[in-house]
Amino acid sequence: MFGCSDKNLSPPGGVFPRGGWGVSVRVVFPSEICSQPLCGRLLLLISNDPSEEPRFQINDGPDTQLVFGVDVLDWQPDEPWAIDASAVGYPLETLTQLPRGRYWVQALLHRYETFHRSDGHVVQLPMDRGEGQQWNLAPGNLYSQPLELDLGQGGTAQTLVLDQEIAPFPPREDTRYLRHIRIQSELLTGFWGRPMHLEAIVLLPEGFDEHPEARYPLLINHGHHSRQWRVGVTWRETPVDAEKEQLEGYALTQAEYSYGFYRDWTGPDLPRVLIATIQHANPYYDDSYAVNSANLGPYGDAINYELLPEIERVCRAIGEPWARTLYGGSTGGWEALASQIFYPQLFNGCWANCPDPVDFSGYTSVNIYEHANAYFSGEGWKRTPRPAMRTTLGDVVSTVQQVNQRELALGSHNRSGQQYDIWEAVFGPVGADGYPRRIWDKRTGEIDPAVAAYWRENYDLRHILARDWQTLGPQLEGKLHVYMGEMDNFYLNGAVYRLEQFLESTTDPWYAGEIRYGARFGHCWSGDPGTPLEIARLTLNQRLVPQMVAHILNTAPAGADTSSWRY
Repeated sequence: MFGCSDKNLSPPGGVFPRGGWGVSVRVVFPSEICSQPLCGRLLLLISNDPSEEPRFQINDGPDTQLVFGVDVLDWQPDEPWAIDASAVGYPLETLTQLPRGRYWVQALLHRYETFHRSDGHVVQLPMDRGEGQQWNLAPGNLYSQPLELDLGQGGTAQTLVLDQEIAPFPPREDTRYLRHIRIQSELLTGFWGRPMHLEAIVLLPEGFDEHPEARYPLLINHGHHSRQWRVGVTWRETPVDAEKEQLEGYALTQAEYSYGFYRDWTGPDLPRVLIATIQHANPYYDDSYAVNSANLGPYGDAINYELLPEIERVCRAIGEPWARTLYGGSTGGWEALASQIFYPQLFNGCWANCPDPVDFSGYTSVNIYEHANAYFSGEGWKRTPRPAMRTTLGDVVSTVQQVNQRELALGSHNRSGQQYDIWEAVFGPVGADGYPRRIWDKRTGEIDPAVAAYWRENYDLRHILARDWQTLGPQLEGKLHVYMGEMDNFYLNGAVYRLEQFLESTTDPWYAGEIRYGARFGHCWSGDPGTPLEIARLTLNQRLVPQMVAHILNTAPAGADTSSWRY
């Protein structure tokens, strides 16, 4: 599974030399835990906060701790590998910047395997193992127990032992209301050169077993990977016992609203439909963006032409375009829009909340077409960092450069499993080495205009709509619904303003959809102007499902089954 011993495969980025440099930390994995040579990303995690393991303290916020990463190839059991100043770090860029002191220290190996793709490239990537491309949770990854150590310039050499292995997840079982569907995709298996699977978790309506004659509309929720059914809330069939479950604060609120959704779903008021969440974690990210791409392969076709028919067969869906809708937020919002635009004949509307950049002139705070540098504005004496994340009051939390530096530390060649890396993998062409060709230099921020042009023609949704409106317009009339907070934490509102400008200018036909904004709301506003965002996201289904079903009924063709599921 984790073989990386292809003699014709040179290590990505080169093998880091073994030896001590300044801050000297050596890492070893014992042959008792793994007897084979390994490859992957070796991470050194350093923290001054003992409240939890350092591997769970790396983030884009002000409270992040430290990570330093190196690529390892053909690493032999019981052979120490040294981590030194050549390691890429975040938020400190190098270990030489680490003040001497006492820290909690941990090491982790994010394991890679070798893929022989159908495009002729051989690449090493971390296959998802059920965790949703999370390096600190991936089954099979090796790690050390946290130790309190003295580190810094002039400190003594330290050795960390990777004697722990993250265990696999238990299988998921069907219940009265939930179906877990898994297929091996012929399309993706062919591209990646090894078995590749797609999954879905489908919420069944009340009365599904009691009404075997019924056929149901299918509402597809796109979004990030989850091992449980999760759409705003999770599926919960039991009342909350806060004391027994040790729940408080927002966790308690989430549990209460989850049970509230169960009561609404099984009660008389919500329509009887299917809600499917799609699971398409892959070697680059926790989902594929549900489109075909040069680096990830034909995920759009695989989801829509292989997985959806199986969902509809198993769960007795109507199985016709008029009875399928899409919704989602953030990444899922972009996927809902893109699926409707790229497969207009398959779906009858999308409801997209806070979508990822739908116009790359508003690629968060970067205009990839006009800016020369993604990290700084200005070319003279004054260079201002571009922001990546803010509070709803406008306070900058992190910059584009800082977020990309974290990704560089976690993985070279777009292997961090993080946001900017997956955007490059989905939207970009394949580089000469088989990995994604970057939109900008990850260290300097210099933008590549040729890659920007490729992005524009293939994945800039506003540009594609404008370019192809003559053919797309008649197929999308009345089907596009977008909701966006005007203080989106990731600056995604700028791209939606540009999308709205085009859509409102359309004629023959006019788009006849809606774009709505929430004043002072952040990420991920879903159209409720009178409720705090943290609560509104927990009532998403109660608000949007009736809207989607009303649209389905209003646009159903003559003779369509609009009765068997309305019991």
